[in-house]
Amino acid sequence: MSMRSKIAAAAVAIGIAPLIVVLSPAGTASAHGYISSPPSRQANCAQGRVQNCGDIVWEPQSVEGPKGVKNCHGNSRFSVLSDESKGWPAASVGGTVNFNWVLTARHATSTWEYFIGGTRIAVFNDGGRQPGATVSHSVSLGGRTGRQKVLAVWNIADTANAFYACVDLQVGGAKLAAA
Repeated sequence: MSMRSKIAAAAVAIGIAPLIVVLSPAGTASAHGYISSPPSRQANCAQGRVQNCGDIVWEPQSVEGPKGVKNCHGNSRFSVLSDESKGWPAASVGGTVNFNWVLTARHATSTWEYFIGGTRIAVFNDGGRQPGATVSHSVSLGGRTGRQKVLAVWNIADTANAFYACVDLQVGGAKLAAA
């Protein structure tokens, strides 16, 4: 079942389908992309692992903002994603992580960037190509251990915007339920 069908089915189940149709004739909001694995903060919200996330539960793919922003919500309306008091679950990983993006609208891409604590740890240059429905990047965490927050940025080639996702990780240790 597509994301569009899931959202429509969920909306009907809770009785808000007419509202969704009015706000978004295509059945989804401005759909673009997010990291599904390890789960990004927006994926954790959409999957119900973190409560009280607001609208991001319906739009995990919509964290879009101007290029160059260094926060989890990309200066979008989803500021809850930058709230460090939310108890974000951390996925247990080794020293190299495969980040898997789900792209619900494909845009020509300039770069994909990954940061820890403001330091860029990886960049992938797509030279303006349009990606497929999914994209994966293998990223070395540079010997870091313990709890880490990775900011992932998908820079669009033909606009001034980018898409943002933060992923909470426990590197080299047991999986943590929450911070």
